[in-house]
Amino acid sequence: MEVSGSSRKDREQASGAGTEGGRRPTGVPAPPAAVSPPRDDGVDTHPPDPEVPEKPVRRRFTADYKRRILEEADGCTEHGQLGALLRREGLYSSHLSTWRRQRDEGMLNGLVPKKRGRKPKPTDPSAEENRRLRRENEQLVNRLKQAEVIIEVQKKLSEALGIPMESPEMSENDE
Repeated sequence: MEVSGSSRKDREQASGAGTEGGRRPTGVPAPPAAVSPPRDDGVDTHPPDPEVPEKPVRRRFTADYKRRILEEADGCTEHGQLGALLRREGLYSSHLSTWRRQRDEGMLNGLVPKKRGRKPKPTDPSAEENRRLRRENEQLVNRLKQAEVIIEVQKKLSEALGIPMESPEMSENDE
């Protein structure tokens, strides 16, 4: 039941229903996205995949890229240039402050990233030798047990077959 004399189609067109931003569809397809050539500084310029991955991937920046961005940032003199640089590169101002601090400290070639995670404990050479000797001792104990089992089997076999076993002669050192 319509209250006014206009049809449903006229109301939808007037209100912009079914179109983006209230514009009427023109039937012209949207222009293709501009594909930029790949950059040689290791930064991907393609639009991100709209599907969210299970685990986010940490971004890694090369030392050359960091140096180049810091040089560009230091060259920004006019109002708004630094913000435009950060937006263009998808960076935060905290990136710049961290990279500047690293550069000023001269940390391992300046801008090379630190290895994440726990730091390995320094190895004590005597502790390593102790571990090696314990392993060697365990192997020798196992070989001795195996040799004793073989000797026991030989004794039982000689008794069963009635073959006399020769006992080792006592040497002068065994007295």
